[in-house]
Amino acid sequence: MNRVLVIGAGGVGSVAVHKMAMSPEIFSHITLASRRVAKCDAVAASVKQRTGVTIATAEVDADDIDATAALIDRVKPALVVNLALPYQDLTIMEACLKSGVHYLDTANYEPRDEAKFEYGWQWAYQDRFKAAGLMALLGSGFDPGVTSVFTGYTAKHLLDRIDTLDILDCNGGDHGQPFATNFNPEINIREITAPSRHWENGVWVEGPALAHKQVFDFEQVGPKNMYLMYHEELESLAKFHPGIKRIRFWMTFGDSYLKHLEVLQNVGLTRIDPVMFDGREIIPLQFLKALLPEPATLGPMTRGKTNIGTICTGVKNGQPRTVYVLNICDHEAAYAETGNQAVSYTTGVPAMIGAALMLTGQWKGAGVFNMEQLDPDPFMDMLNTHGLPWQVRDLPAPLDF
Repeated sequence: MNRVLVIGAGGVGSVAVHKMAMSPEIFSHITLASRRVAKCDAVAASVKQRTGVTIATAEVDADDIDATAALIDRVKPALVVNLALPYQDLTIMEACLKSGVHYLDTANYEPRDEAKFEYGWQWAYQDRFKAAGLMALLGSGFDPGVTSVFTGYTAKHLLDRIDTLDILDCNGGDHGQPFATNFNPEINIREITAPSRHWENGVWVEGPALAHKQVFDFEQVGPKNMYLMYHEELESLAKFHPGIKRIRFWMTFGDSYLKHLEVLQNVGLTRIDPVMFDGREIIPLQFLKALLPEPATLGPMTRGKTNIGTICTGVKNGQPRTVYVLNICDHEAAYAETGNQAVSYTTGVPAMIGAALMLTGQWKGAGVFNMEQLDPDPFMDMLNTHGLPWQVRDLPAPLDF
């Protein structure tokens, strides 16, 4: 029996367990756990209503290794799917090692007190997972995740040599709120306000946050301003595709969003260092998070589509070629199926697919793995059959940006 324990009951966790329940031949028993069990119970009620499947729920503090390991021992899953906060990656990995269970996540570790996300902390677990005969799969979301698999698929089937890679992430959705984030506000704002970074000719090139802007016409969305950013998959792509000369990540933001963000930065509400208020320490960004709409509540009001893909230039059969591999996801369709908007959907579905491939043995190994290291074909097949169909476009020439 393929029992799975999912930790994290936000929008991504909700999508993942809805989609797992739709594949009972793979996921025979699902347990959803979170710090607040009431959130799990609400998701479980939705799963029951939409799919007829009953999932179990539990309460756990994922910062506590022993408590997490005790829950794993009680549930006895074949796999733990970590959809909690990136701060908790290492404690959950430790709990999996303690209990002898495989591990999967969607985002790399980030310390609470520093806006710095990198794979080094998790790659350091390679020898321990290998010695235990366990597999840890990192970054099985969309970006990282699907974009990494798109790159692997391009290298395997579409290009003999990749010279440049650009990842383009566009959320063309509109939720009608003056300022809100489509996933955890704390993680989102830490990510956006970090300096930009991209890989070029074997070195990292850094610049100010949101300083490099380009306009791109996204299919089914339209022209959008996109900004050069650092994103975690750049690190693993540079490591596992060392022949690519330049790797960049772009994300779209509206003018209103950036205006609000600038004001919040100027008044200090995006700070992550503690400040004294009324005799106690608070973290300004955590206070701001409490003021903003919960991302999971945006589903019913969000309209529009996401468009995320990879553009690679290189050579095929001795001729230059530029290929664009992309997915377009509709917010309203995602909500109709799972009760969550497309940003959660595009991360939760790949988490389910990565888990399915591990449970069925199509992806297996001992140690710590990034998505780029594994065969892209079964993952690409499941994207098409589980709600995230992809397309390949030949572009006439390398893009001028």
